[in-house]
Amino acid sequence: MTIAGFSFPDPAPFQPGKPIFLAGPTAAGKSAAALELAERFNGEIISVDSMQVYRGMDIGTAKPAAEERKRVPHHLIDIADIAEPFDAAKFVALARAAAADILARGRTPILCGGTGLYFKAYLEGLGDAPPGDAQLRAKLAATPLEELLAELERTDPAIIEKVRKNPRRVIRAVEVIRLTGRPFSEQRAAWTGACREAGTFLGLTRPAGELRERIHRRVDEMFQRGLVAETERLLATGFEQNATAMQALGYRQVVEYLRGQRPLPEAIELVKIRTRQFAKRQLTWFRRQMRLEWLSPSA
Repeated sequence: MTIAGFSFPDPAPFQPGKPIFLAGPTAAGKSAAALELAERFNGEIISVDSMQVYRGMDIGTAKPAAEERKRVPHHLIDIADIAEPFDAAKFVALARAAAADILARGRTPILCGGTGLYFKAYLEGLGDAPPGDAQLRAKLAATPLEELLAELERTDPAIIEKVRKNPRRVIRAVEVIRLTGRPFSEQRAAWTGACREAGTFLGLTRPAGELRERIHRRVDEMFQRGLVAETERLLATGFEQNATAMQALGYRQVVEYLRGQRPLPEAIELVKIRTRQFAKRQLTWFRRQMRLEWLSPSA
């Protein structure tokens, strides 16, 4: 069975009354596959994407087009203002409510996206780490990264190498330690396992060269469609105050261009490089953290 260019098992392995989990690296073709799956198997899509929740972040997040959202109901898209904090705890609460509603109506939830932490939090719980503190997080976001890493070196050296390359995770680690007085590494590992639902777990990927070309083509299309203008509009509505949103691929590099830190061609090339690196990290994470049946493009 071929769906959106991918070879799916035939007959389909989907279980009636159970969700479908569709994961994989960016630009692999997850959204198109989810759309076709939903149409064939009476489904609705729940976005598992930490950036598509924000209103106004449309082009840079490859948000489904209006006509696609008319064809199939989509959930957890455009549910937060750009200056509003959004985290895994909010995602889990909203995603579970959406999935329960979809199932109650006799339809199939299809959780589709590339944010690994959201998948894991949905399936295994959030552990006992506290919810975010907006005031403390803003203070930490304004602190030089070197100071935060030095603090972690003193308070939780076990977590350093796991978060060092991601400023957002560094901030979260320091935040949790200050709020609880306990190492973040201990709390991070305390997954509850409360919501490991039966379902179908699928991963979509492509050969490295093909994925690279798809990433490059997507980035070029984003700039052609107006990513620079979209970023300018977001900056006028509090975008820079949202540390999470500012980490989004594409937007961060466009902000640097708008500030005169690099010319536009260099910014475009950097977005391609960062997106390729991100896709590689996603693929590694999903292979290690989720038990997925991996599907490749049809011959």
